[in-house]
Amino acid sequence: MPEPVILLHDLTKEFPADPPVQALSAVNLRVERADYMAIVGPSGSGKSTLLNTLGLLDRPTSGSYRLDGLETISMKDNARTTIRGSRIGFVFQSFHLLPHRSVLENVMLAEVYSAARRGGRRERAMRALERVGLPHRVDFLPGRLSGGERQRAAIARALMGEPSLLLCDEPTGNLDSKNTDAVLDLFDELRAQGMTIVVITHENDVSDRAMRRVRITDGVLTEE
Repeated sequence: MPEPVILLHDLTKEFPADPPVQALSAVNLRVERADYMAIVGPSGSGKSTLLNTLGLLDRPTSGSYRLDGLETISMKDNARTTIRGSRIGFVFQSFHLLPHRSVLENVMLAEVYSAARRGGRRERAMRALERVGLPHRVDFLPGRLSGGERQRAAIARALMGEPSLLLCDEPTGNLDSKNTDAVLDLFDELRAQGMTIVVITHENDVSDRAMRRVRITDGVLTEE
């Protein structure tokens, strides 16, 4: 049986205070390849801490986090950075596109700080843009795109390294209902192609489209 993309065991995160603040409390979670999971919960529940932990941006206090079968807790920072760059794609509420660079250039920038070979970067960016339905916008500046198109460009950038996991933080928070539907349709297509997607959201219409929904409350995770 193949390793799950995400396997958390008794994962805990405490922040120093008096008394200490427990942002994640003995979290256990298994996410298989091609899963599409939504994480929901109120503000201050631990959603952002969990996202940062899954994205290897923050270290837990204790427990185990295996990503593609690799134990990440004991890894040194440079190894975690390499794994993050090669196996995780990030999509945020704010698109983080450079306004004076074309869509194609924005997507190509995903590899500037990675170990990916320089040769073929343009072709890989074009394939990513075709995958999200934006080949006709490659030379546009982000300001000429709709909100939905900007988010699709950001998703193309996240897909550049062929990641195992797509982590999305409120990806439709800046979109109207029409563009939200278009992005969610794209997530469905990516999941059907084998992409593993984890979405943090407070919107029911977003979490309803996922295959699974887990709720985090006061650092405790439960599957619905």
